[in-house]
Amino acid sequence: MISTNAFNYVNVLDKAADASWRREGLLANNIANVDTPRYKRKDLDFQTLLKQELDYRRYESLDAKVNGADLRELEPMTYTDMAGYSYRMDQNNVDIDTENVELASEQLRYQAVTTSINQEFVRMKTVLT
Repeated sequence: MISTNAFNYVNVLDKAADASWRREGLLANNIANVDTPRYKRKDLDFQTLLKQELDYRRYESLDAKVNGADLRELEPMTYTDMAGYSYRMDQNNVDIDTENVELASEQLRYQAVTTSINQEFVRMKTVLT
């Protein structure tokens, strides 16, 4: 992480990329455990954390929100989905179709975030040259 406000967009995108990478791993692990008795799916939610952090500065511009964001608060925690009730006899609550859709969605999100990071550096390079 780069420690200056000039790079806060990159820092926030970096946090988003890390969270997306971690979530892809969790979703792949859920898929691998689809047949494990009593396994409960695991997940993490970065979007809610980011929304909460940006909502603290409700009436400011996006630049001001990002520059004032406390990046230490953007650390998503892994949770076990106990609310996802299982209708299976083995009490496993992983739905393979849902997990596959979520994994594909997360892969697209990761690609979008890394593309955005690259574009930020291209913009910075353009300004410097």
